[in-house]
Amino acid sequence: MRNLAILSAAGAATAILATALVTPAQAAAVSWSACPAGPGVDARQECATLKVPLDYQAPGGPTISLAVSRIRTAKPASRRGVLLIIPGGPGSPGLNRPSVQVKRLPQDVLDRYDIIGFDPRGVGQSSPVSCGLATGDLSLTKLKPYPDADGGIAENAAWSRRIAEACARNGGPLIRHISTRNEARDIDAIRRALGEKKLSYWGVSYGTYAGAVYATMFPERTDRVVLDSNDDPDPSRVARQWLANYSVGVEDRFPDFAAWAAARDADYGLGTSAAAVRRTFLELAAELDRKPLPWPGANPEELNGNLLRETMLNALYSDANFPMLAGLMHAALTTAELPPPNTPPAAVLQNTAAHAGATMCNDVEWTDSVATFQRQVARDRIAHPLTGGMPVNMGPCAYWPVKPAEPPVRVGSRGPANVLLIQNLRDPATPYSGALKMRQAFGQRARMVSVDSGGHGAYLANGNACGDQTVTGFLTTGRLPNRDKAC
Repeated sequence: MRNLAILSAAGAATAILATALVTPAQAAAVSWSACPAGPGVDARQECATLKVPLDYQAPGGPTISLAVSRIRTAKPASRRGVLLIIPGGPGSPGLNRPSVQVKRLPQDVLDRYDIIGFDPRGVGQSSPVSCGLATGDLSLTKLKPYPDADGGIAENAAWSRRIAEACARNGGPLIRHISTRNEARDIDAIRRALGEKKLSYWGVSYGTYAGAVYATMFPERTDRVVLDSNDDPDPSRVARQWLANYSVGVEDRFPDFAAWAAARDADYGLGTSAAAVRRTFLELAAELDRKPLPWPGANPEELNGNLLRETMLNALYSDANFPMLAGLMHAALTTAELPPPNTPPAAVLQNTAAHAGATMCNDVEWTDSVATFQRQVARDRIAHPLTGGMPVNMGPCAYWPVKPAEPPVRVGSRGPANVLLIQNLRDPATPYSGALKMRQAFGQRARMVSVDSGGHGAYLANGNACGDQTVTGFLTTGRLPNRDKAC
């Protein structure tokens, strides 16, 4: 223990020294240029590439590239600093987030900050990683590990081993060095390259955990921190808990869809009450388990019960998706032509699968006991039938080729009181119960705004003026609410 303490102190001293040595002249060495043109890319957005260590334990060794972007404030005299947008996932790109958010952020915020985006290591334009998976292994109902129709997980176990072996074979050295700790170190490298003493940021979904880890590892370098749609930071479980929380989140959120569909029974025929819509969904999923419908363009090309469950889960992220889900259910019930499936491109799935798997497996160790997972699935299918046992099933981490190089970060209360959490009460992916654990972990460093809305994403996402104004006020003034707030 003494040796570990010495090493930790030495590492901290090295990091402080590196920060102290960054000068404005060095920051100016970042070579900004116009970003590649593309759909939705704002003409003001600039791009740059930074080099960071592949392995922060060997800072003089090989490097990888980080793709970074910015849209500068139009009012330099009002500029406070930068607002970094930390994307979710894990595995979601963030390079073009400034172009998206500049259309939504209030002018008071845009006046005070350069808006910064980035692709995390291994994602998109930042030295991307791939495991070279077979097309069949990229099915959405494999990447989220839905059990067989009877609840068996033998195929999940075989898939998990196959994916872990493919990542070991094809992922290269980078697959071992993708973790939330290293994302936090990359974020600090971005801060240094920008010449900023402190960093403000807005993390969403998995970005809340990455942001919480940064605020724990580098508390003195945080300015104003907004964490939106919060992961449970339990250091003993980390991603295992995030996946398990889908069971809770879907049960919290599905009643919103059910009530919406019941009010439109004349259009969709799913039931005249929320309870009837729920029965319709469960019965349809069971029927599709027994007899899938052809669905050209899907992977595989059939609408089975698990693909209906996965479509439902994704639809619950936003009320705007409700008509799509209701329309698909109506078509399946009436044997009408199914709408075109929304299947992501294979290249995107390859990158996302590799990065998400590496993050989840390198952050925390998983058991390889098939019997343990089978018991969990059997219990969860009874307690939470909407998700069919998927959230507690096994995945590639059970057979991952390397153990985590570092223990998970324990998010804590040491540091300035500069963290504002915002959370929908009915979030299908990061449920309110998990967000309360994040709030508890930060203690007096944080306040939490609870928004009486459904969906994934709270700030500027659902028209709740109380929640939006609270976050905007914090970003522009730095003042936290006196106490946790309900909106």
